[in-house]
Amino acid sequence: MEPDVCSSKGCRAPATWQLLWNNPKLHTADRRKVWLACDEHRESLSGFLGARQFLKDVVPHAAGSAADS
Repeated sequence: MEPDVCSSKGCRAPATWQLLWNNPKLHTADRRKVWLACDEHRESLSGFLGARQFLKDVVPHAAGSAADS
């Protein structure tokens, strides 16, 4: 089984963070989509989602725990 990797384009580093988000125009308020991030890309991915007001939470990632993607 391969490790979960960062969602940043072209990055193959192991994921250490889960960025939980939703688009309120498309998803119900309780729905959470998940992007995975390595330490290097946590801030840039958070900034992208935050600028659109999609980011809901950032939590540590345990391998195999991404609930939705």
